[in-house]
Amino acid sequence: MSLRLSWSVALLALSLPAWAAKKVDLDYLVRFLPESDQAEVRLTLEDGQAVHSLSFELGEQGYYSDFKTDGQWQVEADRGIWQPAKGKSSLSYRVRISHPRKSGSFDARMTKDWALFRGDDLVPSGQLKQRDGTELVSRLQFELPTGWTSVETGWPRIGKNRFRIDNASRLFDRPTGWMLAGQIGTRRTKLGETDVTVAAPMGEGMRRMDVLTMLTFVWPQVQAVFPRDPQKLLVVGAGDPMWRGGLSAPNSLFMHAERPLVSENGTSSLVHELVHVFSRISDTDRSDWISEGLAEYYAIELVRRSGGMSEGRYQAIRSKLSKWSRKVSSLRGEHASGPVTARAVLLLQELDKEIRKGSDKRYSLDDVARGLMRLDTVSTKDFIEISEDLIGGPSKVLDTPLLR
Repeated sequence: MSLRLSWSVALLALSLPAWAAKKVDLDYLVRFLPESDQAEVRLTLEDGQAVHSLSFELGEQGYYSDFKTDGQWQVEADRGIWQPAKGKSSLSYRVRISHPRKSGSFDARMTKDWALFRGDDLVPSGQLKQRDGTELVSRLQFELPTGWTSVETGWPRIGKNRFRIDNASRLFDRPTGWMLAGQIGTRRTKLGETDVTVAAPMGEGMRRMDVLTMLTFVWPQVQAVFPRDPQKLLVVGAGDPMWRGGLSAPNSLFMHAERPLVSENGTSSLVHELVHVFSRISDTDRSDWISEGLAEYYAIELVRRSGGMSEGRYQAIRSKLSKWSRKVSSLRGEHASGPVTARAVLLLQELDKEIRKGSDKRYSLDDVARGLMRLDTVSTKDFIEISEDLIGGPSKVLDTPLLR
């Protein structure tokens, strides 16, 4: 064999795992059991030998029960470890759907007619150890009770009540994000390259067309700042006793049915959560002010840029934020409160002006946001470094006790 041929064969062998990984099906089957406020979940691996183990974080709430498998299952502290059997192998269990809060409201809820929940709770987070050269291909199938008409998730639909789960940032593809099943009503449209669905249980008072109109109104401005084209976005909602707020998740967000599209203080909870979905900024080192501050900043700014806010109203909003946050002495913390977020918005507005001036209008806070999107996690130090790099020197706005 010639030296050139030997070298070619070696290169081909090295490249095989990158493009010829063995694909193994991982199927999730979910059956709802409204009479017991539970769902039965079954994970089925086409080839159990492809996975050494899956270690699940079961938590302390006792949501998961009745584990059964043809392989091995053991519980250590709050973790459950599954070692699949050879050949086709399955793990099944039951999970409670409704999650009550101390206040009496719910983060997730099941009734006899519908279920509203996060897929993250259907399949708990897990650590996957698999055979080298293996790629799991994950799909999610629902079996609905009699009378339940449909199911919606933030994942692409590939059949009747069937979805493809594919997250490039995860080794273990599980069905995350908000989901809704039962007797539901939906409105759909396409914005940019994204299929948008607004869904809610029948009779819950969700203004689906209002939400869809607001999304259409701000969508170009959202994409201009956060250049992403998610394949799908699901907006779900319901009335009391669901939690009276908004909450984002992968490819999806929840809004209480009575939550206004624009609040009396001038901000939009819908746009706030939409920014979280698009930016995916995750903070660390007591820097929650960054993700929450940016989401609230753009909840105002994107409506303004879209033509939905006059200059007078913008200044009135700034005045309200200033009064609300006047007692805030620090932005640092694990969870940003309302006044802290308001003070962060004011700081970000001033920083935007400083960046534009220091860069001769070449850059703005939008460029900071796009830089943060590229990081796995973001700290206050990261934020300052990116901002000062765009300014071309130290920032007077960021040289403040608020960030120490």
